[in-house]
Amino acid sequence: MTQELIRPLGRTGLQVHPLGFGCYRIGEGNAVHEAALRAYLEGGGNLIDTSANYADGLSEQLAGRVIKDRRDRVVLVTKGGYIQGQNMRLARERAFPEVVTYADGLWHCIHPDFLETQVRLSAGRLQVEMIDVYLLHNPEYFLTEIAHHHPPVAADHDEFYRRIREAFRFLEAQVQRGKIRWYGISSNHFGLPSAEPAATSVARCLEAAKEVAADHHFAVVQLPMNLYESGGALEPNTAGQTVLQFCRAQGIGVLANRPLNAFSDNQLIRLADFVKPGQAPPGPETLNALLEPMRRLEAEFIQRFGAEAVEPPTIADQLARVVPQIRSPGHFEQVTGPYLVQPIQQWLAAADRALVGQPAWPKWQQSCVGIINALFEELQRYVASLQQSTSDTVRRRLLRAGYPDAVPPEPLSRMATRVLLSLEGLSSVLVGMRRPEYVADLMDAPLAPSLDGEALLRAFQAHADPGLLH
Repeated sequence: MTQELIRPLGRTGLQVHPLGFGCYRIGEGNAVHEAALRAYLEGGGNLIDTSANYADGLSEQLAGRVIKDRRDRVVLVTKGGYIQGQNMRLARERAFPEVVTYADGLWHCIHPDFLETQVRLSAGRLQVEMIDVYLLHNPEYFLTEIAHHHPPVAADHDEFYRRIREAFRFLEAQVQRGKIRWYGISSNHFGLPSAEPAATSVARCLEAAKEVAADHHFAVVQLPMNLYESGGALEPNTAGQTVLQFCRAQGIGVLANRPLNAFSDNQLIRLADFVKPGQAPPGPETLNALLEPMRRLEAEFIQRFGAEAVEPPTIADQLARVVPQIRSPGHFEQVTGPYLVQPIQQWLAAADRALVGQPAWPKWQQSCVGIINALFEELQRYVASLQQSTSDTVRRRLLRAGYPDAVPPEPLSRMATRVLLSLEGLSSVLVGMRRPEYVADLMDAPLAPSLDGEALLRAFQAHADPGLLH
């Protein structure tokens, strides 16, 4: 990492690359994810952002194994608060206090009793004695659950920050014990207008930290920031300042997440190109080609195990029927669980019971799971590629906002990232670079000429023409 690229992470004394490696949706056992992470580190990157709930702990496991021989050169950020998967089983056994039961299969907790288990388990998966930065992960679930019943009132916010304060008290003790260096909060609501009933405030979090200790270690926040969700840079919601202005003045490092996955009007907008300029989007023949490895594996199942003990799988046929009906990447996210993942899991469980003792079954099952995982990632890319017209609209809007045009056209993902990299006070942009080619596309973006990021974001918000995506 060249000296001119590194940025201070607030007052922590840690120096980080302007692009961080976001580990959402990466996990142990995926060779492509591992290759991408290694490419990032070998390219000079040094900031890894993960969480206990990413891939139910597998994200932390992969990060821990990869950085084991370069621990002193990596700044490691992880988070805790979600109760899902392994943590759900733990929570049912332990009955932790102050659990927010947000939905079936999704609880949340920042009580010290729960956080103690999370810091310990995360450190074990990461294979480290000390975590550089530990963040409370979206504690605003407390407020959003209340909002299901009535708009949160002042008393609800007081209780929210009381819980933050007690969590900070625990984390401060973890600093003293040498388990973490610094702590903070990742909140999707830091950039919301103050008038929003479930908005969270960096200023009030800082007050809570000061109540815990004069020399507290609250020094990092994380929030979504992209072309559409730009409140952290533009909204004066933090003691009369924007989040970036306030944090810069207070020595708090700021990490931006979801730079390329924007939400607008409850619609997910991928700020990336899916086909090259002038290239036609993929058609049905591409989908058939993607499904072919699964069809071959299913034929092998019939050849090896027959149809007597358990009905042969029809996974490829299921996907061939469902995928053409998916309208967008966001729709893909909604349907994969109930209509694809759960039926496949149920079939695998039934086959596992029926074929127990068959020597060829474990190997076939392992091949099946590997192919399905790779296939779902390719299908997500396939569905996204059908949205190129949306990406073209976003590019035109950004150019009208004053972004410098280029020949050949600059990739949209790079354009959107460069805008954020130019914001004063932003420590690092966390990008989900799950494939080595994504790393190659973006790692030199911080070397490009700086832009007026704030002016571009303001102009982008002002250039939503009627009839265009807004």
